[in-house]
Amino acid sequence: MKNIVPEGFLWGGALAANQCEGAYLEGGKGLCAADVIKAGADRFQNITLSIDPENYYPSHEAIDFYHHYKEDIKMMSEMGFRCLRTSISWSRIFPTGEEKTPNEEGLKFYDDLFDTMLSYGIEPVVTMSHYESPLELTKKYNGWADRRLIGLFEKYSKVLFERYKDKVKYWMTFNEINNVMRLPYLAAGVDVTGIENWMPIAFQAAHHMFVANAIAVKLCGEICPKAKIGCMLSLSNTYPATCHPEDVFETYELRRRSLLFSDVMLRGEYPGFAKRLMESYGAVLKIEAGDLELIKQYTNDYLAFSYYRTMVYSHDSQLEYNTGGGFGSENPYLQTSEWGWPIDPLGFRYTCNELYDRYQVPLFVAENGLGRADEISPDGKIHDEERINYLKDHVSAMEEAIKDGCDVFGYTWWGPIDIVSAGTGEMKKRYGFIYVDRDNEGNGTLERRKKDSFSYYKKIIETNGTF
Repeated sequence: MKNIVPEGFLWGGALAANQCEGAYLEGGKGLCAADVIKAGADRFQNITLSIDPENYYPSHEAIDFYHHYKEDIKMMSEMGFRCLRTSISWSRIFPTGEEKTPNEEGLKFYDDLFDTMLSYGIEPVVTMSHYESPLELTKKYNGWADRRLIGLFEKYSKVLFERYKDKVKYWMTFNEINNVMRLPYLAAGVDVTGIENWMPIAFQAAHHMFVANAIAVKLCGEICPKAKIGCMLSLSNTYPATCHPEDVFETYELRRRSLLFSDVMLRGEYPGFAKRLMESYGAVLKIEAGDLELIKQYTNDYLAFSYYRTMVYSHDSQLEYNTGGGFGSENPYLQTSEWGWPIDPLGFRYTCNELYDRYQVPLFVAENGLGRADEISPDGKIHDEERINYLKDHVSAMEEAIKDGCDVFGYTWWGPIDIVSAGTGEMKKRYGFIYVDRDNEGNGTLERRKKDSFSYYKKIIETNGTF
């Protein structure tokens, strides 16, 4: 079989600090947004900005990657990882977000982490803000709803670029930035509890993040001229339920609500439909002099995105933002995972083509994966054939997209080691090739062991996708 994946392709995995590191108050770290989100299906409802000792908070210990990263990266190197996408916890560097000088112990931790990766030939791909804004910035300013966060993020960005300019070649600013319209607290540190129409606040927060993104792109170019800096969106796709024109058009409108974000960060301006969309929610942006010029001049180098599944939308559904959330009708043509997520590799190929046709910039698959309830078999192994099949089919679909002409330069499987689920706070919903002995209540030895999929992904990387 002819290998169509380009040489130097970045095969690897993706993590988030708040879902893996633990050590939530070690090394001078301050509380971040995720640290006050308890476990459970209702974890994003009625968020309180404090810790209740009666509740369990999975981010506090997670899988203790903070103390286990050397053995974990060694196992990833055995799979042949060429990169590892992870995030820097902002509150590990600036515990409240407003300190004049950064926390050296936090900086040193990431120095050691990146050095360990590089010693195995694994490129760090670093997300600067992955649902981990300092909690104090929410308490004091309501997060990105306040323009003052732009300057604080600029200071944070400058510290990161200057410290790690010789270690990190690939950066991303905000993880799944379009989720500010669905999960404003997680994506932007914005607390909208008790506010009926909070969309104007979300639009304003997004604008502040766009300006901060442009400033980070500018700084990266000045401090790390050989590095690339991308934007990252949640872009699992949506199909119209029928060929009814209203189904088709409203699904198109729904998709554009997410693509608005990449339009701004890659094309450098708000798209034509943005004004009418904002007006429909009563949103009037406060734009200061120089904002639009910054956004226009400093666009991102590549588009990173998450893709897990597709959804189906009908015009008589309640219109929502398509950012990977669950809504719409079932798709009778697709099988689903244990958690009810449709499995759609062709939708992955479709999404790659959609995005490349629209932007003509390199694509990076920042998240793709399957959560399932893995169990240790009597033979002491973890047989996860369903995950292997999902991986095989989605890598094949990506290769078809490359044949179609899409410029894809990296693929990082979400959760190469079991981590806390962002959606529910569960450990039971496992994504990894590496099993971690930890349950939903935080019990377990934290022992790591390889699943069957470990060897399969290793084969994919060894053959550069020919398998």
